[in-house]
Amino acid sequence: MAERRVNVGWAEGLHARPASIFVRAATASGIPVTIAKAGGNPVNAGSMLAVLGLGAQGGEEIVLASEAEGADAALDRLAKLVAEGLEELPETV
Repeated sequence: MAERRVNVGWAEGLHARPASIFVRAATASGIPVTIAKAGGNPVNAGSMLAVLGLGAQGGEEIVLASEAEGADAALDRLAKLVAEGLEELPETV
């Protein structure tokens, strides 16, 4: 299983707009991805309600994971998006 640990770069955490940006990016990756708070239960990264339900705050560590083939590149892009608090998914890392 591929996994990335990253701190949330958005000051407001994964709330409203940042969560929407993240969920769209996770869905666009085309692979099943989970997200969890460090030590918490993973949820579907493509579900807005699940991501909002995490209540991840700015600076808090989250874990992105996937068992899909080719997950490393997708997780690298998602990790960069979250860590840097970007407004859209980066094309390259």
